[in-house]
Amino acid sequence: MTADDLGETTANRQTTAGGSETTAGGPVMTRRRALALGGAGVGALALGGAPFVTAQSADGKAARTYRVTVTNLTRGQPFTPPAVALHRPDVEVFSVGDPANEPTRELAENGNLDPLVSLIEDTNSIRAAGVGDAALVPESDPGDTGNPYYAELELSADASATHLTFASMLVATNDGIVGLDTVALPEAVNESETHYANGYDVGTEQNTELFADLVPPAKTLILGGEPEGTGESDEDIAEDGVIRPHPGIQGVGNLPPEVYDWREPAAVVQVERLDGD
Repeated sequence: MTADDLGETTANRQTTAGGSETTAGGPVMTRRRALALGGAGVGALALGGAPFVTAQSADGKAARTYRVTVTNLTRGQPFTPPAVALHRPDVEVFSVGDPANEPTRELAENGNLDPLVSLIEDTNSIRAAGVGDAALVPESDPGDTGNPYYAELELSADASATHLTFASMLVATNDGIVGLDTVALPEAVNESETHYANGYDVGTEQNTELFADLVPPAKTLILGGEPEGTGESDEDIAEDGVIRPHPGIQGVGNLPPEVYDWREPAAVVQVERLDGD
């Protein structure tokens, strides 16, 4: 997918000393460049990413710009940096009641954004996408990480992008995500919408709740100490289920429910239409 396919905004473009291009609002990023930073650029667990991708309408008019704010409402669940896509209504990144596709499975089990990067590169119906630049922890920051509990992303897309999808891994779960599936974007400038996002079990891995079966930050982002865990899926605990509401932390492994459990909703997502034709 080239920058021309996405319709990258070219106004106010500058080149930095390092050769990267910027606009007055920040870096100019193609779909490939921005999402690669959010996935492949940070390794198996996505703990950092790219703030935004810009786009332009086919007739050359200014793109519509949105501010998306994702806030962690849990007391003990870190999120991987939120991945947000603006897209046409035919896109379905994940769907409750259906088996998880590879991008959703990899995100839920390993915090791996690489397959999602590929999906966005290969799907012209996704008109803009971005990934937050840090893991989101509970507001109380129980692990004393210094990480934020909310993230703001500004994304611009042409008018054909009418919907938004958001997903993050619930880091201290075997295969949990928090997300929104294809919600409508605000139509009018200065209009805003508030959406509450629940946690989902994607049904691809048994909920052992053992640190050995979780990604290492499941421990360190909440309890601190030495990391334990893995960034790879384990076929021995694989299951063949569908995406469903997450049952929460049951206390069957290393995760005390009084520390790691949460009540729904797990996140709030505020979407504001800023400008554009």
